[in-house]
Amino acid sequence: MPAPQALDPRLPAPDPDAAAHGERMLAHLRRRIEAAGGALTFEQYMHEALYAPGLGYYSAGAAKLGAAGDFVTAPELGPLFAGCIGRHAAALLERLGGGDVLELGAGTGALAAGVLETLAGLGALPRRYLILEPSPELRARQQARLGGLAPPLGGRVTWLEALPEGGIRGLILANEVADALPVARVRSRAGTLKELGVCWRNGPAGCELEPRPQVRTAWEGLLQTLPAALPADYETELSLALAPWIRGLADALAAGEVLLVDYGHPAREYYHPRRTGGTLMCHYRHRAHPDPFLLPGLQDITAHVDFSAAARAGAAAGLRLAGFTTQAEFLLGNGLLEALEALGPDAGADYLARAQEAKRLLMPGEMGERFKALALTRGLDRPPPGFARLDLRGRL
Repeated sequence: MPAPQALDPRLPAPDPDAAAHGERMLAHLRRRIEAAGGALTFEQYMHEALYAPGLGYYSAGAAKLGAAGDFVTAPELGPLFAGCIGRHAAALLERLGGGDVLELGAGTGALAAGVLETLAGLGALPRRYLILEPSPELRARQQARLGGLAPPLGGRVTWLEALPEGGIRGLILANEVADALPVARVRSRAGTLKELGVCWRNGPAGCELEPRPQVRTAWEGLLQTLPAALPADYETELSLALAPWIRGLADALAAGEVLLVDYGHPAREYYHPRRTGGTLMCHYRHRAHPDPFLLPGLQDITAHVDFSAAARAGAAAGLRLAGFTTQAEFLLGNGLLEALEALGPDAGADYLARAQEAKRLLMPGEMGERFKALALTRGLDRPPPGFARLDLRGRL
């Protein structure tokens, strides 16, 4: 059996079932590392920790979202975020003469429920609301939540096993999905590039590897695009999976929009000389920490999104960069304040709760500027709604 890991005293201890699951994941990782000759790339390790069948964080059954989980996403805060996405979708579907919504990684189903209810109120229900969800636990929560909607709404929801091959007309929505794509980690020291890997030292631990050719190519290409030289000792991430993922979304879109909402930066800010340690972050029981080797299979592992790379990948796949802005400006452009004002102070406690929700969604120190919205379109001749207030495409 693998040696037990020392738990950071600031983190709550796993319950017995979770601890047993963690031991099974450690045994699995040890086997994978040994089978690979003593080391995995960090990208391989992150994939196993998040997606190994029956063991990975997103493949196993533990609660992930909400008070009983590890983190809270914007749709879990209340109805305002979903209402804005719904209004955005309604305007897009009107331009297309109708169509579908495809949500990737639909969490607890809160966003889907809110979007459908908003679209119903606007008389703009999609033909279908499709969900592609890799987590069995979350899929079950979605089915329970959306199954309770009125038949005209819940009856439009269909779960997919893969992206549709024929292509859809409508909106492909990815809220906090790209940050969970496995990333490669690299360290440049005095001009020498190393790829960071994972070895076994009484548990998973970091080690240096010779970079794979695709990693070296990506790094050298990145350096050519940056406005300033990086420090002699610099560690960061490269998302080799981002371009193929976006290409897959582009192939699934006949006409309409791919909308990404996530935390991240344009490349010149992501790979800033002062950001010497990268952006990797882990989430466990509402605590954030930077150690990806702690509690594999029980904690989320994320990296910020390089939106410049996402925009380039979209262009290479035949999509148009139609909008890029902060989450705050996107939500304001889709009627968040109007929805809040429609409640009015007479709504009492509900108004106060929604005001607090708006603060978290909009304030720069909360989610307002850390999160961005990126729109990639096909077959649309006008920018999508919600991006007119602050156009940041020039920063990409």
